[in-house]
Amino acid sequence: MKKKLMALSALGGISGFEYSVTEPIAKLFAAYCDEVGTDAMGNVIGVIKSRSENPGRVMLEAHIDVIGLMVSAISEEGFLSFQPIGGVDSAVLPGAEVMVCGTEELFGVIGAKPPHLQSGKQTAANMDEMVIDIGYPGDVVREKVSVGDMVYFAEEPKKLTQKVLSGRGFDDRAGIISILICLEQLQGVALPFDLYVVAAVQEEPGLRGATMVTEKLAPDSAFVVDVCHGDTPDAGKDSIFKLGSGAVISFGPNIHPYLSSLALKTAEDENIAHHPDADGGDTGTDAWAVQIAAEGVPVLLLSIPLRYMHTTVETLHFNDVEAVGRLLCETLKKLDLEVLSCTFQD
Repeated sequence: MKKKLMALSALGGISGFEYSVTEPIAKLFAAYCDEVGTDAMGNVIGVIKSRSENPGRVMLEAHIDVIGLMVSAISEEGFLSFQPIGGVDSAVLPGAEVMVCGTEELFGVIGAKPPHLQSGKQTAANMDEMVIDIGYPGDVVREKVSVGDMVYFAEEPKKLTQKVLSGRGFDDRAGIISILICLEQLQGVALPFDLYVVAAVQEEPGLRGATMVTEKLAPDSAFVVDVCHGDTPDAGKDSIFKLGSGAVISFGPNIHPYLSSLALKTAEDENIAHHPDADGGDTGTDAWAVQIAAEGVPVLLLSIPLRYMHTTVETLHFNDVEAVGRLLCETLKKLDLEVLSCTFQD
């Protein structure tokens, strides 16, 4: 599973251009699902059919898109101006390595003014002042690159230790791996509901894929996997979790109380490392879109602690990925849709 995470991290698939990851993820789902397909926007949807009569529907979901850039202009000299797709921090861009998806994939760098040429009052450049340099003269660049071409970060994922990994796109390719771990552990288990497995597109610009899929599937319940903030010296203490400390279980109005309580009790009963997280409003994840889609869907959010979110060196502890996968599996085994449906009834 670590190798699969590293492989997924190395792929492109920025929001709106997820086609480079849909087929690899569909193949991963196909090892466990009865059927796998994609919709018109690129959401990958697999299903494991129940043998029960009149089964309900439960959805497991994580998003597959990552932040990136898009070419917005080409100068006479061949430098590429760009716009962000998703929450890109301009502070991490100078010196970044990128792949520009033109007529072919072209390696490029985002340059930075050398300190020798900076004035004493030099401040960090704004994103609209930065350019991508792919090395070719202007006329060649304009043959190979067009406005609107996507750009993804090129840094390869690395192991810091055997368990601590660093790379781009762990938000939320790690969530996909947790779901795969869950499916692996569910093999041979007869669930009383159809289990839909979803890799959703366009979370970063607005939780779009999750909305599309939830409207389509109309599940009775949904489990969403995403990342949360890992511990760093400058991160503060609120909703910050130590790497290697286990799955993070969200509580709050975005989360159905039966599901969060069930996940917490399951983690305690099965000795799965975990922490509760108090989310007083919108969690900022696909769980929000899922909850309010159609007539409303009871949702659970499980998260993987991640350092340096939305950078090219996102860092996690693989034990947490495994803990979320195992907690998904064990909670699904104990899920009772009839009890869930009666939670708010007199």
